[in-house]
Amino acid sequence: MAEAERIIGTPDITGAEGSGETGPDGPAASPDPGAPDARGTGATATDAAVDRSPATRRRRVILLFCVAVVAYLLDLGSKMLVVAKLEHQEPVELIGDWLKLDALRNSGAAFGFGEAFTIIFTIIAATVIVVIARLARKLYSLPWAIALGLLLGGALGNLTDRIFRAPGVFEGAVVDFIAPAHFAVFNLADSAIVCGGILIVFLSFKGLDPDGTVHKD
Repeated sequence: MAEAERIIGTPDITGAEGSGETGPDGPAASPDPGAPDARGTGATATDAAVDRSPATRRRRVILLFCVAVVAYLLDLGSKMLVVAKLEHQEPVELIGDWLKLDALRNSGAAFGFGEAFTIIFTIIAATVIVVIARLARKLYSLPWAIALGLLLGGALGNLTDRIFRAPGVFEGAVVDFIAPAHFAVFNLADSAIVCGGILIVFLSFKGLDPDGTVHKD
């Protein structure tokens, strides 16, 4: 029996083991690990390179509040100095007629708009602060931390005026003093808000979210 098996031999299965599944046109081609996935096209979101560790979020939140504190203190200090030295005085020329320091009280929004809606702008500023605080819980983007910090510092600066300055709580007039020629008078808080807003628009245009996710077309 053993001699018969030696003569007849056994089926050759070496090729089957090495080639994998076969078909009528030959062995099936194995997928190329480097080939793009054709299951879908269009806009995608990638966050593979984003570090979402608690330490990273903590650093971004600290940066946000550091930027906010710097912007707030600069605004508060400049307003205190203006009220003490420039209010009820002649404007100070910095660059001829092109740029002056002129202390004014503004009951409206940034750059003097909407003076009849002081309480509404106070509520808006408070709402902005709450929204920023909520966004901080999922903040992993460095540019977003800077932008939100500028917004927060500016909103706090003007909100402080509206709460503590005359004529009353939530109706206080904001101190403005930067007076370019042919433009509205504003303050450092307004500048921080505008710079933060412009940066947010730019980041949104680039497809970058606060959590670090990048949207690609």
